[in-house]
Amino acid sequence: MTKILDVKDLKVAFRQDGKTSLAVKGVSFHIDRGETVALVGESGSGKSVTALSTVSLLGDNAEVSGSVTYEGDEMIGASPKRLQRVRGNDISFIFQEPMTSLNPLHTLEKQLAESIALHQGKTGTDARAHIIELLHRVGIRDPESRLNAYPHQLSGGQRQRVMIAMALANGPELLIADEPTTALDVTIQAQILDLLEDIKQKEGMGMLFITHDLNIVRKIADRVCVMKDGEIVEQGNTREIFDAPQHPYTQKLLSAESVGVPDPVADGAEEIARTEHLKIWFPIQKGLLKRTVGYVKAVNDASIAVRAGETVGIVGESGSGKTTLALAIMRLIQSEGDIRYRGQNVRDWSTKELRRLRSEIQIVFQDPFGSLSPRMTCEQIIAEGLHVHGSADKRTYRQQVAEVMVEVGLDPAAMHRYPHEFSGGQRQRIAIARAMVLRPKLVVLDEPTSALDMTVQVQIVDLLRNLQRKYDLAYLFISHDLKVVRAMSHKVMVMKQGDVIEAGTAQEIFDAPKNEYTRTLLNAAFEVV
Repeated sequence: MTKILDVKDLKVAFRQDGKTSLAVKGVSFHIDRGETVALVGESGSGKSVTALSTVSLLGDNAEVSGSVTYEGDEMIGASPKRLQRVRGNDISFIFQEPMTSLNPLHTLEKQLAESIALHQGKTGTDARAHIIELLHRVGIRDPESRLNAYPHQLSGGQRQRVMIAMALANGPELLIADEPTTALDVTIQAQILDLLEDIKQKEGMGMLFITHDLNIVRKIADRVCVMKDGEIVEQGNTREIFDAPQHPYTQKLLSAESVGVPDPVADGAEEIARTEHLKIWFPIQKGLLKRTVGYVKAVNDASIAVRAGETVGIVGESGSGKTTLALAIMRLIQSEGDIRYRGQNVRDWSTKELRRLRSEIQIVFQDPFGSLSPRMTCEQIIAEGLHVHGSADKRTYRQQVAEVMVEVGLDPAAMHRYPHEFSGGQRQRIAIARAMVLRPKLVVLDEPTSALDMTVQVQIVDLLRNLQRKYDLAYLFISHDLKVVRAMSHKVMVMKQGDVIEAGTAQEIFDAPKNEYTRTLLNAAFEVV
């Protein structure tokens, strides 16, 4: 096999405040043409830094040494002209968080056309045809109607598919995929993995695949490199690594999985929230007079109920209406149908009446870095709800913050630090603490574990279970990770394109699904490879 990328004794150090810290410590590996190498490890292990080093995408404060050769040419110290020719054309990247990679001011067509024009010279109708074909290939429905859409008008999974289309636009020789399927549901995830595998086979493309999802690694990778604290502690054939891991850290990673079932709901538990025939349609308006020419049917007819101490899992593909349904229950978007909170219809509540509802229903988002203000300290973030709702004497705010930090497994001594000074798992704990400090009755958990590595996922699931047990919390748990849903949920609702196609107890849904789509989801999630 021909080596397409060869990394030898790579070291990366970062200078900050007169100090130098070593992030990558003598890493060596190679990727052959047509081969997929997976780089796995926990957050902060050096995976992304290693990948960015390959084409000198690190900041000016980085000191890089060792050797990185692409098709025999040295990349460390290469001229800007050479690097520009390689980046995006020969070596393409797919990043984890598409909202930070896509320009919010440009349409999808403009962003895709820019790369195609730069590297292929295609413009006009040729470029448009190529863009439509790319969007089809990555699973965007009706791509012609999406060309003039902006990133904020797409779901998280749809934005990630656009990023993948951009990376594949110029037929790269090497694709570096940094957590490319994190935001995708299991069926689209399977489609994207099949697509990448198909392109790799047809075009002989090499791939460096960075992920915390070991099920994906087992399916897609030829070889695996396991990283810990900036070093590769084990590497080898995928089957050998999974069947007989040698290093204790690799054994720990492979054994990390959310298991078990939630505590049973108490007899006579209070019903916290209920919807009846909820409908959420967004008007499509065109022309100077903004006439309504159609509707985006986000949710068609959803009825759901959740009791104290109960978790209702909501699953389905990106864009199926899961988050929209939760936002409507929180009265954050307009909807039709009944919404009841603790027996009261909140449909026509005034802004003043909704203020109490806001304090008793909280939400934890998928991306903790995006949902935490980078200008606020940990203490300010957690205490913000206390200030808004005036729920305690100001002198006790700091004490309440300290108490809730201990509850979620954070050291109160770190309350003066900023979000960027915490790991991904710690940032999610801060987001959970912000929700819990108000002692809510209902918490919406919108993909709270999908951005986290496997060992931290297990910790967060255990934390959420403990908090539910302690405070008798009701959870709406939105996720595409069906293994986590099974470990967390009492009841499950399956959504597809705005419709609730199946609902029941977790045992009924997982053991005897009635709908073909539900069976497809489960097969994709629990496929043995």
